[in-house]
Amino acid sequence: MIPKWVVKDVQPLDDYKLLVTFVHGEQKIYDMAPLLEYPVFKPLSNTVFFKSAHTDGCTVVWNDEIDIDPESLYNEGISI
Repeated sequence: MIPKWVVKDVQPLDDYKLLVTFVHGEQKIYDMAPLLEYPVFKPLSNTVFFKSAHTDGCTVVWNDEIDIDPESLYNEGISI
């Protein structure tokens, strides 16, 4: 069985938010803004780079160095 938190699609939104679609069709909004203070996520403060978010088939990634835990996206995201 595929875990409910596997990311199927992501759409970067304004204000450092992500619209995340999970493999079973559930959608949530995740706010990345609070994470921008952490060094690993600091490059995402560049909006062009932030908007390059995509899925690797499991979670949201930006490059080989920046990704986010899919369970956090699911558990902390706001259902829509």
